[in-house]
Amino acid sequence: MVMGIGFGILLSAKGYNALWAFIMSVSIYSGTAQYLFINFISDKASLSTVALTSIITGARYLFYGVSMIDLYKKFKNKFKRLYMILALTDETYALMSVSTYLNGKEREEYCTYIAWLDHVYWIVGTVLGGILGAFIPFNTKGIDFSLTALFITICVDQWLDKANKFTNHLSALTGFASSLICLMIFGRKNFLIPSMAAIIIILFLLKDFINKNNIKESEI
Repeated sequence: MVMGIGFGILLSAKGYNALWAFIMSVSIYSGTAQYLFINFISDKASLSTVALTSIITGARYLFYGVSMIDLYKKFKNKFKRLYMILALTDETYALMSVSTYLNGKEREEYCTYIAWLDHVYWIVGTVLGGILGAFIPFNTKGIDFSLTALFITICVDQWLDKANKFTNHLSALTGFASSLICLMIFGRKNFLIPSMAAIIIILFLLKDFINKNNIKESEI
């Protein structure tokens, strides 16, 4: 909700009222894409730029979705299944991915409520931010960093949730190393696609090793 308020304030500063914040949050429902939209407005970006950037930044959801296939297959309600696909955000995935201690119907209900509540919180936050931004003058400098702060928080939480073993952190370390190396080689504006490609290839090559160690630890 706090992140949503930040978005609503920034959107209001660009001249778009709370109704636009509501429409975007219901239909797009992507913090990353919506925050980027604000920059697109400022830069008067072309539709092709908007589309390509959205696809690149949203590519991580491919991995989120693949890991949720088995869970979603158990949902008998097709509408609920489609909504869960729309509602699979970073925050929702972070909470759903640690719900493996639940089984059957209990996990389905937990994940459904998490997805729905996160969506509601986001909508309420963005609309509230739009209303506040229209009536209260804000210095918006630094507000857009809230998205980066969220990713850092999720990463730290996932890291601490694992045992202190190298193999448990191998996926995260792969992401850190690949991004840093590609950043140094390709520069800040061009490193995103190469780093994601490198992460995909490396994790694909290491998937058997990672899965093998995860199975051993779950048995312990």
